[in-house]
Amino acid sequence: MFKVGDLAVYPAHGVGIIEAIENKDIMGCKQLFYVMKILGNNMKIMIPQNGARSVGLRGLITKEEIPRVYDILKERDIIVDKQTWNKRYKEYWEKIKTGSAYEIAKVLRDLLRLKVDKDLSFGERKMMDTAKNLLVKEISIASDLEETRIEKDLNTIFSI
Repeated sequence: MFKVGDLAVYPAHGVGIIEAIENKDIMGCKQLFYVMKILGNNMKIMIPQNGARSVGLRGLITKEEIPRVYDILKERDIIVDKQTWNKRYKEYWEKIKTGSAYEIAKVLRDLLRLKVDKDLSFGERKMMDTAKNLLVKEISIASDLEETRIEKDLNTIFSI
């Protein structure tokens, strides 16, 4: 699926580079692992090659997919659920854990819209920053543009 040097997205952690593919002996069974370094924080993750799809490891979005992310962010005819913050937090975290740029865009959009009407909890503010950072990094790499430019684009969408 991936080879050394490929960029990939690990759910909830973001874009990383496959640095190696290693054969490890786990309880007497040989398994291949992707060794991935997350670009945002240099964290190293080992992902079993045969379980990469099930944990949500995926390739980056393409340049052609970026407009769909922006379209999601620009949607205004949405109703943000007024449930309790902890239920909302759990629901949004599940979307972030999918690793889908589209789902992460929905979380960012909804939290930014909700922020207009009420103060967000500490957890929601942290989640909003996480969603924004994940999108900025991936869109920046996919579009070959500086992160500051992408952040400026997102801020313009929401007039921040």
